[in-house]
Amino acid sequence: MEEIIVKPVIAKEILESLKAKTEEEKQVIVHCCFPASPFLGNLIRIWHSTYLFDNQSEHRSKLIHAENISISPYWTAVPFMKDFWFTLIFSGLPKDCKSFDLKEVIPEEGGFFVESIKRNSSDVYRVKISES
Repeated sequence: MEEIIVKPVIAKEILESLKAKTEEEKQVIVHCCFPASPFLGNLIRIWHSTYLFDNQSEHRSKLIHAENISISPYWTAVPFMKDFWFTLIFSGLPKDCKSFDLKEVIPEEGGFFVESIKRNSSDVYRVKISES
């Protein structure tokens, strides 16, 4: 049976490296929490068609990388009754962006959606995921 990592431990060197990349390349890092579920056998995944939509313009930042979650068509098992954390890295947002939505644009129901995330100076965020 596979070992399930409930909350990943990310080495300080990797976090520093990601911080440097954020500053150099203006990437956006979103740490996502999929809340504990009372259902056994929960599976989640992220699609490449997941974006950050600037609320003030037509700009959308594309998903560059995902950590601790499978990319469609593969699935990740979610532990029973435990919050599950994963990290998404997106291309940069415009300088004048004040808030944005995280939205998984998929051809089926149940895509991830977080509305009106307030922009901060570090472009590193922690959000709770819900389904649209």
